[in-house]
Amino acid sequence: MTTIVDTETVFARIHARGRDMQLECLWITPERRESPLLVFLHEGLGSVSMWKDFPQRACAAAGCRGLVYSRYGYGRSTPRPLREQWPVDFMHGEAREVLPALLTALDVDAVADKPVLFGHSDGGSIALLYAAMHPDAVAGVVAAAPHIFVEDVSVENIGLARQAYVDSDLRARLGRHHQDVDSAFWGWNDIWLKPEFRRWNIEDYLPRIACPLLAIQGTGDEYGTLEQVRGIRRRAPQTELLEIPDCGHSPHRDQPATVVQAVANFVGALGKPG
Repeated sequence: MTTIVDTETVFARIHARGRDMQLECLWITPERRESPLLVFLHEGLGSVSMWKDFPQRACAAAGCRGLVYSRYGYGRSTPRPLREQWPVDFMHGEAREVLPALLTALDVDAVADKPVLFGHSDGGSIALLYAAMHPDAVAGVVAAAPHIFVEDVSVENIGLARQAYVDSDLRARLGRHHQDVDSAFWGWNDIWLKPEFRRWNIEDYLPRIACPLLAIQGTGDEYGTLEQVRGIRRRAPQTELLEIPDCGHSPHRDQPATVVQAVANFVGALGKPG
C-alpha cells in the first residue's frame, strides 16, 4: 500500500552570512505539530528535489514531520553569483548562521522544539557543526557519509567530477535539480579543490556535541574512508556507527531501506533512558 504524505513548498527569506537570500523549503506533514521535527541537510551537489522520496519515507517510518531545504546557491534557492567564491569555512557559516536563521524564519523555536538533523556528506558536516555550536537546540544528529577532515580520495574524486561536468551529461542531469546549475556545481567544486581547503578540519568541534549521534557510511564510499565516521566516535563516544556493505557515498540512495529503518530506530530511542 502506498502512503500519501502531505507536503508543502515555501520560500523563506533570511539574512545570513552578510547577504539576503531566499531558501527553497519543503514541509512534510507540517500539521503534525506534536511529532519530532526531522530536518534534512543535503550534499554538496544536492537540493530539495535530489532527495527524491527519501525524506517522506524516513518521516513516515520515524513518525516525524520533516523540513527539507536547498542551501544558498542550490535548487530553487537564491543562486550564487558566478564570481562569488565560497570561503573555506562555508560549512561553519551554514551551521552558525544560516540554519538558525532559517528555523527562526519558519517559526521553529529550536530550543523548545529541538530538531533531529539528517545530514548527507557536506550536509552531515554542517549538522555536526550545528550540534557543536548550538547544543541546546538539537535533539540528535544522523550524519550520513560526513566529512570531518579532507582526504586524498575526496579530492581525487571531486577532481573527476569536474571533468565529468565538462565532458559528460552530468551538467544536464544536475540541471534538472538546480535553477542555476553552474552556481551549484562550481561553488562546491572550486572550494573543495583549492589548496587551502586541504587544511579544513572539524575534529576539534566533535567533543562539544552532547546529543545522540548516528554516523552512517558505506564501505564502498568513493569520497571518504571509514576513518571519517570512526573518527567521530572516538571524539564523541555516544556515537552509534552503521557501516553498510555494498554501499557508496549515498547510503540513502544505495541502501534506502536500511537507512530508513536506522533513522526510525534512532528517533524512536531519543529521550528513552539508557
